[in-house]
Amino acid sequence: MESLDRPDAAAMRAYADELRDMFRQIQDAGVELHAQAKAVQVTERSRDGLVSVTVGPRGELVRIDLDPRIYRRPDARQLADTIVETAERAAAKARERIAEILEPVVPRAELEAHLDGDLETAMAQLAERMGGRR
Repeated sequence: MESLDRPDAAAMRAYADELRDMFRQIQDAGVELHAQAKAVQVTERSRDGLVSVTVGPRGELVRIDLDPRIYRRPDARQLADTIVETAERAAAKARERIAEILEPVVPRAELEAHLDGDLETAMAQLAERMGGRR
């Protein structure tokens, strides 16, 4: 008699087949998708238009451009906060772009859980899929 908490063999086999198909897709498209994802750069402007921030695919800072008009209101704290807020918006858009690029081969929810470092959610999704529940 099977336990209700344990996935059945057929569901595990189906999930293994799905993973194998996903790996094949990733292998086939992997080089191109990796190059696209690696090349992602997103530029965001601050709400006042005086700060421009460009980030790479992992949200890492690539470039900051400051309009000389920022010196008319010399407020270092406000400038720092503006840079951080603009960089955070750029990083969120870069992450969204990465998810769009990889979505054909990696389900968005799983990718987002991994990008967030949310092991609990990633494992819960895996367990749910192995149990045949989607």
